[in-house]
Amino acid sequence: MKCHKCSSPGCYMEGKNCKELGKQLQRLSDFERKLLEVSSEIEREFYCRMTRLEELLEFANRMEFRKIGIAFCIGLFEEAKLVAEVFERCGFEVFSVACKVGAVDKSELGLGKIRPQEKESVCNPVGQAKVLNEVGTEMNVIVGLCVGHDMLFQVYSRAPVTTLIVKDRVLAHNPAGAIYSTYYRRKFLNR
Repeated sequence: MKCHKCSSPGCYMEGKNCKELGKQLQRLSDFERKLLEVSSEIEREFYCRMTRLEELLEFANRMEFRKIGIAFCIGLFEEAKLVAEVFERCGFEVFSVACKVGAVDKSELGLGKIRPQEKESVCNPVGQAKVLNEVGTEMNVIVGLCVGHDMLFQVYSRAPVTTLIVKDRVLAHNPAGAIYSTYYRRKFLNR
């Protein structure tokens, strides 16, 4: 499918069915069904009225999650601290793990470094997931993991994963800025 090329997305308002995928939603586990229901309720009740952080808090409450994990980039340490504090003040037990957990130097894995002459620990998204799995988090929140590291974290996390902050060092962690910016549109699309 190439939905991005559709000139009339009838699936949105008219219920047009381009593929028989609706049946997939009929076969969800009870837990998956609850994820779908709660997210739909929040969308309906708070559409354009809540920030992503507020939605996460509401979602965690309605799912009756108590243990929240935060997998964060060490470069967003202050942001992770604030997010953890918000969750804690709202009654959640928060566990967090920084990206450099395990502190393995990149040279030990044959990986390139930003500054080759210095020690530089590799990010360890697999280790982050392992730590949060061990404490039994019920929902994990990504705060600024690198591209690819976020994917590995999601593969290894036992708990459902959502992203609060996407890392973009150039655009103040607002990757959508590249889409909205005339400069970047010209750079990527010659528009």
